Amino acid sequence: MADDVLAAVRDLAPVLRERAAEAEESRRVPDASVKELEDTGFFQLLQPKAFGGAAADPVAFYTAVKEIARACGSTGWVASVVGVHPWHVALFDPRAQQEVWGTDPRTRIASSYAPTGKAAAVDGGFRLSGRWHFSSGCDHARWVLLGCLVTDAEGKPVDMRTFLIPRAEYRIDDVWDTVGLRGTGSNDIVVDDVFVPEHRALSFGPVTALDVPGHEINPEPVYRLPYAGVFTTTIATPIVGIAEGAYESYAEATRKRFRVSYGQQVAEDPFAQVRIARAASDIDAAWLQLTRNIGAMYELAGRGEEIPMELRARTRRDQVLATERAVGAVDLLMENAGGNAMRTGPHAVQRAWRDAHTGRGHAANDPERALVMYGQCALGIDIQDTMA
Repeated sequence: MADDVLAAVRDLAPVLRERAAEAEESRRVPDASVKELEDTGFFQLLQPKAFGGAAADPVAFYTAVKEIARACGSTGWVASVVGVHPWHVALFDPRAQQEVWGTDPRTRIASSYAPTGKAAAVDGGFRLSGRWHFSSGCDHARWVLLGCLVTDAEGKPVDMRTFLIPRAEYRIDDVWDTVGLRGTGSNDIVVDDVFVPEHRALSFGPVTALDVPGHEINPEPVYRLPYAGVFTTTIATPIVGIAEGAYESYAEATRKRFRVSYGQQVAEDPFAQVRIARAASDIDAAWLQLTRNIGAMYELAGRGEEIPMELRARTRRDQVLATERAVGAVDLLMENAGGNAMRTGPHAVQRAWRDAHTGRGHAANDPERALVMYGQCALGIDIQDTMA
């Protein structure tokens, strides 16, 4: 199935590229693009087989994400984020999975994981209220995953959980108006005192320990991977795809571009050639690091072996550096794209530049924190509590 999905995604890519300006203008991915991606089977790649999904090798999923982001950064970002949520829901109690997919296996889920709301334990579950930001692609989803600290009667945090909420119990506040990734529709989710049953509230403790209720019905190895590695790679991969798209657009434009100041074709400029070489190498390195680590974890999970903390820390280290390399590659190209690239309008390299830098601002791409964790791990300091 995964090979067929990837082939269909590549066939769809030119259409997604043509709609990139439309996505920016409307500040959300066009409905037609989401429907066509759905028809490729993309959103089912990480969905459990028990509910009609492929439970695929995660490298296949990320490869498809990269192809989408290469065509349109906003569409790639939304595809990656929404596409990974079936993986997370697969960790929940089987009753929650049945509620999401039981009547429609194509149901899509959005998210906002930063714990900005309030949750209190009550009989049978929790009361949830608050506002959550940056829910990419939420207009295209019928459920949402919301991160929240659970507090006791005195207001002290006692647990960190992810709550699964149906569309009828939250509203979307249209606030997304940005320089980059404009088409992601990353709006706010607002919840007003909603009851969430226990089976739709998954604690991060079992997730970190790789021992979750969903394993009861989902035995596939992809669901034995650590949350931190899966989700941060989900954020880094679109940026690598954006960089690939920028590289291709830059190279195509450079073949035709004449620099009046120097009286030469830019393609004949050795300094431009060096930039192309450096950018290509950084993009390749970023992608190789991401796929190496995810592939190594998946191989261990497939053999039923423990995924060592060293590999989990390395995955985080290389993920933030992959983002850094991809953004740096786009910068190299943009710096030499000429004044016309700065004009308002649908310039592909400029859009990639704005998208890559906006994506770089995501919390998952904070290099200092990830590199500190890796350094601590390398020095034998216990980082178990910081690696979800």
